[in-house]
Amino acid sequence: MTPSELQAAVARIRWYHSINLGHGIVTPGESQTEQMLSRLHLPERLDGLTVLDIGAWDGFYSFEAERRGARRVLATDYYCWSGPGWGTKAGFELARRTLGSSVEDQEIDVPDLTPERVGVFDVVLFLGVLYHLRNPLLALERVFSVTGRHLILETHVDMLHCFRPACAFYPGDELNRDPTNWFGPNSTAVVGMLKAVGFRKMAVVRRPHALPVRIARALYETLRGRARLVQAMNQGRLVVHAWR
Repeated sequence: MTPSELQAAVARIRWYHSINLGHGIVTPGESQTEQMLSRLHLPERLDGLTVLDIGAWDGFYSFEAERRGARRVLATDYYCWSGPGWGTKAGFELARRTLGSSVEDQEIDVPDLTPERVGVFDVVLFLGVLYHLRNPLLALERVFSVTGRHLILETHVDMLHCFRPACAFYPGDELNRDPTNWFGPNSTAVVGMLKAVGFRKMAVVRRPHALPVRIARALYETLRGRARLVQAMNQGRLVVHAWR
């Protein structure tokens, strides 16, 4: 494609990830992927390792793993590629062609992940998926089964006022007006679930913001009519690394 043809192709797709495709073209994603990448503590080099990206969507993290030297990357998704979500696979396929990437793909839902169906990978990325699943502990069991060494998990967390393992349940669209959000475990619950499914070592590398920052953000979101004050101040994002 010429740059103008590529730009036109990009414009026909609704993107979630911001991906630099070259020629001065960056996809207009809703997720600030570069900012998010800095929070994940993804190893600088993945030379010779195999990587599984669960819930890959447009594939930013899959392509980043390849760029960092992974010898094989498998991107998997279901909900955003062929399920009822607003996403499609078009962004992933266009980015893969444009980047000349060798990232593999498989359409498979999280509960169906098994070593027999996808294999076992040195590094597994499970980013922004856990709270969308109706059975989070079962999902983590499946993730554990395909993790050979190292899991990097990023998720929404709730119930941050509670020191015991606890989880909020969203039966409707209480979280961000999105009915696909089901559970908001707190940080202690996430670490506890990882231990329960078999991971032996965990490290929290990104904690939710401190309470004063959460309160300030909650006030802002409440004034915009997007969240209730008490609910928002108990929520945040968490990044955990876990090893078998």
